[in-house]
Amino acid sequence: MSKAGKTILSIAAVALGASLAAAAANAASPPNLSGTYRCQPAPAPCLWPGQKPTITQSGTTLQIKSDQGDVSAAKLTSDTTISAGPTFNSLGLIRPDHSIDWSDGTKWYK
Repeated sequence: MSKAGKTILSIAAVALGASLAAAAANAASPPNLSGTYRCQPAPAPCLWPGQKPTITQSGTTLQIKSDQGDVSAAKLTSDTTISAGPTFNSLGLIRPDHSIDWSDGTKWYK
């Protein structure tokens, strides 16, 4: 390949890299779930201690805390799903209004 051909390929590679970087920067941030929620039985009763859990968030890492002081580490597994470990042990589906439907049969609203 000629020197001119290699230069053109190098320029194309740089341009493609810049386009991919711009697309990644413009990608949607994870939903902001931080805040205080209220648990609504739907259909199961709210078994995790308290009726007003809070979520704190750093990127895709979440900490869920009951108003009784119980703490559970959780992770955003996508923009619409959460996986919470012990002591909560539940999977969540994030709705467009940022309410959360939990696999334990409850729903949390901000």
